[in-house]
Formats: sequence, structure tokens, C-alpha cells
Amino acid sequence: MDLARLFLRRRAPRVALIRLQGAIGISRPGSPGLSDAALAPVIERAFRKGKPAAVALVVNSPGGSPVQSSLIAARIRRLADETGVPVYAFVEDVAASGGYWLACAADDIWADETSVVGSIGVISSGFGLDGLIAKHGIERRVHTAGGSKSFLDPFRPEKPEDIARLTRLLEDMHRAFKAHVIARRGTRLSGEDLFTGEIWTGAQAVATGLIDGTAHAVPKLKALYGDKVRIVPVNGPRRSWLRLPGTGLGAEVAGALLDTAEERALWARYGL
Repeated sequence: MDLARLFLRRRAPRVALIRLQGAIGISRPGSPGLSDAALAPVIERAFRKGKPAAVALVVNSPGGSPVQSSLIAARIRRLADETGVPVYAFVEDVAASGGYWLACAADDIWADETSVVGSIGVISSGFGLDGLIAKHGIERRVHTAGGSKSFLDPFRPEKPEDIARLTRLLEDMHRAFKAHVIARRGTRLSGEDLFTGEIWTGAQAVATGLIDGTAHAVPKLKALYGDKVRIVPVNGPRRSWLRLPGTGLGAEVAGALLDTAEERALWARYGL
């Protein structure tokens, strides 16, 4: 490459692209999943390497852990404020629940017309197995120091006080989620109640103010920064399950497979 072309290449605007793909806080074989610890070096490089004109988030997530969603989004906002670099989010199949929490870390959000957006709510689910073990003559024995240590034990009948306690926890998480969306989207939100857990297509979400328009990453970034814009993916290290420590290998793989099943259930909630 001659010096003139090298100079022009260096002068072209550079946009760092981070892919936020998968369930949040859930690992799977060969990948640590979307967590603040796993994404921290990726996000740091995106904002600080090469003086980017912007950072683009490509979001494709059905949600997951509210804590990890909050931590990741807070890290993105802190670095954006420290560096003065704008952040844009582009939704692929879905940015729902925690996935939308991540998208709201951006200054502007775009999606495909058929993307699934929203689900601003918190859910807790499980199984009640007390009838099953009773049918088979199995006795559950639990001994605790502390009256709440067997909170929501699936092998015992539900207690009204446990349900009330869980409801308070979920409501606190929901309030934090709503506060984040309101702080980030502000007056762009329509007057309707958007915090019921409902979902919208990308085309519908524009009218609600949850997103700013329908667009795809590459053409939109070219429209913003010109045809010569350099879109540079920032990738993190991927850990192969084949290289896990020999001790406890089976337990780690089994746990990851269970997490994979949980992630599959999250995607299935949105028909994916």
C-alpha cells in the first residue's frame, strides 16, 4: 500500500463494532456468554483503541440476568462519557428484556422492521414438584437456621409470604429497568405504558419511541460517516470447552449444557 492510500485509510472515520449476541449472564460450551467480566476488555478496546468516531453495538439478545445487563450497560455509558464517543445500537432478531436494556446504553437505536423489541419487565419461573414427590412416596427433609433459607423450595407447597417476598424483589428490579429506559430515552418515549412486558416489531417500536428508526448497521454508518468509513469488529477471546481444566470437566460441561437449555428457552419465548 502506497503512502497516499495509507494516509487516506488512516483519515477515514473508524467505527468500532461490538457484537452482543446471546443470553445475558448465561454461558455455553466454548463461550463465557454475555457478562460484564467477559465483555470488559472488549468494551474498553472499542472505546480507547484508535480514537474511534463512534462505537456500534449489534444487539441480538433475548435477555437474561438483570444485574449483568445493568453492569454491561453502565460500563458502556461510563466509557462513552469519558471519551466523548457516540454509541449507536443496531437490533438484529431481538433486543428484548435485558437485550433492550443493553440497546438503551446507546445514544440512538435502530432495528430491522421485523426485529422484536421491548419486553420491559422481569420474570421468575420454576416448577412445583411437591405433588410429584408425594405421589411417589418421597419425603422432603430440609433443616435451616433462618426462616427464609428454604425460600420457594420447589419440593414444598408455595407459601403466600414467599410469593409476596418474590413479588417485592421483582418489582424492585422492574423499577430499576424502567428508570434506565426513561433516563436513556427520555422525551422520545410515547405517552403509553411501555413497561408491561409487551413486545413490538421494529416498525411498531418507532412510534413508541423505544427505537429511533429502522436501519441496518453498515448502510446507516455509511450514511452517518461516509462511504469510506472503516467498521472494525472488536472481538473477545473465546474459550474452547476442550481446554477446560481436566478436574471438574464433566461438571463444567454439564453446567454449560444446562445453561444452553435455559438460553434456548429464552430465544423460544420470541419464536426464535
